[in-house]
Amino acid sequence: MWLAPLAGGLAGLALPPLGWPWMLWIALVPLWRLSWRGGALWGAAAVLVSHRWLLALHPLDWLGVPGLLSAPLVVALWLICGGSAALLVGLWCALVQRAGPARLSTAFTAAWLWALVELLLAKGPLFWIGLGVAPLPGDRWLAGLAWFGGAPLLAALQLLISWLLWRLRWRALLLVLLVAHGLGAAALAAVPTAGVAGDELSVVVGQPNLPTREKFSAQQQQRQRQLLIRAMAVAEQQGADAVVLPEGALPLGQALPAMPVPLLSGGFRRQELEERSSVLWFPSGSNRPQQWIDKQRLVPLGEWVPGGLAGLSAVGGVSPGEATRLLALPPPLGSVAVAICYELSDGLGLNQAVRDGAGWLLTIANLDPYPAALQQQFMALSQLRAIETSRWLLSSANTGPSALISPRGELQQQLPANQETLGLMQLPALSGKSLWTRLGLWPQLLLWLGFLSRTCFSTDERQSP
Repeated sequence: MWLAPLAGGLAGLALPPLGWPWMLWIALVPLWRLSWRGGALWGAAAVLVSHRWLLALHPLDWLGVPGLLSAPLVVALWLICGGSAALLVGLWCALVQRAGPARLSTAFTAAWLWALVELLLAKGPLFWIGLGVAPLPGDRWLAGLAWFGGAPLLAALQLLISWLLWRLRWRALLLVLLVAHGLGAAALAAVPTAGVAGDELSVVVGQPNLPTREKFSAQQQQRQRQLLIRAMAVAEQQGADAVVLPEGALPLGQALPAMPVPLLSGGFRRQELEERSSVLWFPSGSNRPQQWIDKQRLVPLGEWVPGGLAGLSAVGGVSPGEATRLLALPPPLGSVAVAICYELSDGLGLNQAVRDGAGWLLTIANLDPYPAALQQQFMALSQLRAIETSRWLLSSANTGPSALISPRGELQQQLPANQETLGLMQLPALSGKSLWTRLGLWPQLLLWLGFLSRTCFSTDERQSP
């Protein structure tokens, strides 16, 4: 019982911001022998450590939650995440023990089951990071395998490596590591980073650094307005194609002057009786948005509050938009795949938008009042999404990270975190597609079904380790 939470806590530390996959492989080894109770302890410890930044939500007075309820609600949310992980990992361990963990078919079946469940969880409200992002930022060559199979392939690989460690299959382990790193490095080296004829989009990114707890005060809104004016001036001077502002930068109903340069900004809009958090597009010369894409995956407590607690939050009424992440804009920006805040963890949505024609990725966020650890996890996920889709990714966040990431997962440019600043960033829109974008999940799903049938119906003796 002491080994399970210790290994789980080690796994939580190994995930981004550290991104040390070798530490994760060691932490995963006990899972192949743990009972459901041990697995539950492992899962709870891993998530409670990796998601410790959730505690920075307190106090929730900026959401209208009374002070006496703030700390219990934040701790409850943190524990709910840990409890959910305990349930899932405990069930996974029970299935592994029943199938026979020493069997190779069990290893493959269980590894891809974990990977597929991570994809499914990313569609819901409680998932942020998992094994799929584990190689970043520490091992970008290994992360290059995402070009072939996205986050599911990376997640399954972490578990298969740990199984080889557990079984002491040193030659097979060495071969897997060499092949995985070789293929990942080759994929990254082959990914084009320049567009047709070297054409590049030029955008001015604004990072307001507004404290969320004071964001809607008159003083902070004046700061935001002044930043927008300065950004427009810089964009005009530099001949930029657009100005980009982060999530929630424009309050609902705010009067704006006509924009001399196109504006792509996070903000709020009303659809009939519903309020939505959106990315709003203002063409040059317009003070009203002409196109938008609404946030579909809402943050628990921040934007979505369970029915029994809805009366405790002043902003619990934001409604979700449509599932598509594709925003088709006029040239030269063209079609863009958009992730608002923690929609970034849903790789399938962005991958589908790229398959439908998006030439680059845009993610906007407001990560205040969270600590630097969340910003670094956000950066690791941004690198993964860029590698998966073979697209440049532009990030604009209130406190950071505001950055430009290449299709090879390289950080090309970043504004200083937790500072009010502007930055000119240039990126090409690309048209090539990764193998993951072209084929999607089907090859891995068929592979998993094949190993599942082998595990369930094989007459081989279920060896004990």
